[in-house]
Amino acid sequence: MPPKILDRHTLKSWLLADPATDAFRPTSFAIIDVRDDDYAGGHIKTSRHHPSSSFATGLPYLHAELQKFPVLVFHCALSQQRGPAAASMYMRYKDMTGPHKTPGSEYADQKTGPEQEVYVLKGGFTEWQREFGKDERLTEDYDEGYWKYF
Repeated sequence: MPPKILDRHTLKSWLLADPATDAFRPTSFAIIDVRDDDYAGGHIKTSRHHPSSSFATGLPYLHAELQKFPVLVFHCALSQQRGPAAASMYMRYKDMTGPHKTPGSEYADQKTGPEQEVYVLKGGFTEWQREFGKDERLTEDYDEGYWKYF
């Protein structure tokens, strides 16, 4: 099953949700930015930078870090290649490793973490910055000059 698509307005609502009243808050989802050198110029607030160039080698560590989150959102610049590829790679790794159980053991029926929904941010950071780049509640380290011609 491929990752789902998430629009930037939904992600914005998750980031700005009131933690006291809304299930979506930064502790219930993680944003994974897989841009490489094009990471310059800003990033989505709370996102974790895991460049696509080293994504595969860091996957075991990333999986261990992210398995506690019920929702993951991957993106790159446009979310057409690197973001979807990283999301799919993560999903395959998660399926391949599964819960670390020994059949017949007392732990055989226990899950190791929550079920996860995996998304790819539609339009990637390029579309995100066009609409929310200057909003400091949503974007960090934004450099408008860097994005002038995108």
